[in-house]
Amino acid sequence: MNSVPLWESWDQLSTVLLPFMLRCGVAALCGAMIGLERELKSKAAGFRTNILICVGAAIYMCAGLLLTNAGGASGDPARIAAQVVTGIGFLGAGCIIQAGGRVTGLTTAATIWVVASIGIVAGAGFPVVAFIATVMVLLTLAVLGQFEKRYLDPASSE
Repeated sequence: MNSVPLWESWDQLSTVLLPFMLRCGVAALCGAMIGLERELKSKAAGFRTNILICVGAAIYMCAGLLLTNAGGASGDPARIAAQVVTGIGFLGAGCIIQAGGRVTGLTTAATIWVVASIGIVAGAGFPVVAFIATVMVLLTLAVLGQFEKRYLDPASSE
């Protein structure tokens, strides 16, 4: 037990701190962009929720990479990413509500799921890919949402 350090040395910290901060910062920004769109539409999972989900997923991914790289032992950081997906599925399921023969919250649940995946990508060290995915999600939520309301909403045709 004495051979296990209580905290990382400055040498260890100096090599991982900047990449960690960058990855989590990108995740926070991506989550904020999507969260702002959801907040402006008064959805349950809004600004802070999406930031926390995205940053949390990035932290888990970074931790998996750190544990694999620091210990020199063989490991698979993708296993942590897979567990994030499972956990987020439970969180998203809590957003889905059936009332009066109508199901609501599916887009919120899907947004939670995709925001976690963006966090995993950012945490894995691919900030450009995370931003591209964020733009794709924003276009889906904003542009296709308007298309759906105009052309596909059954209530508008009555």
